[in-house]
Order: sequence, then structure tokens, then C-alpha cells
Amino acid sequence: MNRQPALILAVHGTRDPHGTAVAHSLALRVEEITRQPTHLAFADVLTPTVGDVAARLPGPVVVVPAFLASGYHVRTDIPHQLAKAGRADAVLTPALGAHPAVVATAHRRLTAAGHQTGDAVVLACAGTSDERARAELRDSAHALARRLDTPVSLGYIATGGPTVTEQVTRLRAQGHTRVAVATWLLAPGLFHDRLAGSGADVVAAPLCPDPAIAHAVAERYRRAAIPQPV
Repeated sequence: MNRQPALILAVHGTRDPHGTAVAHSLALRVEEITRQPTHLAFADVLTPTVGDVAARLPGPVVVVPAFLASGYHVRTDIPHQLAKAGRADAVLTPALGAHPAVVATAHRRLTAAGHQTGDAVVLACAGTSDERARAELRDSAHALARRLDTPVSLGYIATGGPTVTEQVTRLRAQGHTRVAVATWLLAPGLFHDRLAGSGADVVAAPLCPDPAIAHAVAERYRRAAIPQPV
């Protein structure tokens, strides 16, 4: 009987206890869906690190990065941690951001927050200095725009510009009476807290907890763990 690879769910980590609880909840939900033990690991801020967890797991390993773009942590940090742990053989899946279920969740969160037809929309993301990741974020904004059938501007919270607040101000200056912020963040924490001061009329909740996010993680794992037909 072939043993399925171990599943490591890699998240950023936060000092916000609520955000950490959301990460643990996501791991439990993924485990329920996949019926495989799901090992939560942190790329930054908290422990155990991705390298810590990978080093103690025998056999094949699949790492699913719960990140919404393939920035530094996905492209550099996690692979480095795996190599340092002697697990360069681990399979690292794509980040979650490109998964259609994630965009659909952002849409639902925005609607639940009170988005109205005709609102100008800003997609708020943490930000990155990696141009490839920025391109992925632009693609995500375009995907949400197609679902909403309205333009979506991209705003950054921590790294890069324009910021969410700058985008809200710009849209107001263009004559929009209402501006809604869709949240491209998985969990609550400092970044989401900052959106309250953006000047928007509507600010969507983070994407988790939502069953669709767990199913997206599970699909990433299954596609990496089970050979796909050619």
C-alpha cells in the first residue's frame, strides 16, 4: 500500500492570537478534507518553522504555502528552509492566490460586508517588492473585476504602492461616492486592522475561515501528491 506524502501547511505567522487560531482552524479543516495529517508550520514570526516540521517527517513531503502571491517566502525563504533541513526533495506547490476558489471567497466576503453595485473597489493586499508576485496580485485584481463586472484597483498595506488609503483617496477625487475594499488577506491581524483607517465605506473581512480556502489547499496537495494523467 502506497503511503501518501505528508502535508505541511505553511503560513506566514502572526503575533495576533486570533490570526494564529485561524491558521490552526484551517489546518484542521484541511485534515478533515484530505484525511491526511496536516502539519502546520510557520514561514516567519512563530515556530515550528517549515524547516523544523519538514526535518522530523519521514518519507515524501508536500508543502502547500498558504500565501496569496509567490513573493519572498514562497520563492526563496521556504525553499531555503527545506534545503537547510535536508528536505530539498519536498514538493512545494503553487501559492493559493491563483486558485479560483480564493477569488470567489474574496467576492463573497465583499458582498457580505455591504458592497453595492456601482461601488468603486480596491483589492487590499499586504504588498511585496517581488515584481513577479506583484504581477500575480494584478492578475488577482483582474479576476475579481471580472466577477464583479467593475474595475478593481490594487492597493498595498505594508510594502509598495499605491497604498490602499491612496487608492481610496484617488477614487473619491474621481467622483466615486462609495468605495469598497476587498481584502486579499487570509487571517485577521495588524494588516487587516490598518484597513479601518483607509477611508473606505466598506471593508471586507479576511478570507478565513471559509471552507473554500481549505478545499483550495486540499486540491493543491492532491495535485502534487497524486500523479496527474498526461
